[in-house]
Amino acid sequence: MFLSIDEKAAAWFTQEFDYHKPFTVRMFPQYAGLGAKHKGYSLAFSLETPENKAFSKEINGITFFVESNDLWFFEDTETYLSVDEHLEELTIKYRNENHVH
Repeated sequence: MFLSIDEKAAAWFTQEFDYHKPFTVRMFPQYAGLGAKHKGYSLAFSLETPENKAFSKEINGITFFVESNDLWFFEDTETYLSVDEHLEELTIKYRNENHVH
């Protein structure tokens, strides 16, 4: 599992959730529509306190985390969060960790 969240994405979360730092953001699979990684699942976010945290990463006062029961969604995957400058929206890209560089 690899997670990259750039500075603009972290700023997007601060603005989107309209919450003062520090705070925690749970990343989890949500059954909804077409998913880029797992068919029928997309990545969702919520402001929560970890209960059974399996992974976390802190960026500029925001701790992003994944609960242990959601690890299956991120296994063998590089997940990249950034912001589309034209749309001013969060973008999520996935790459298989087994991909030869």
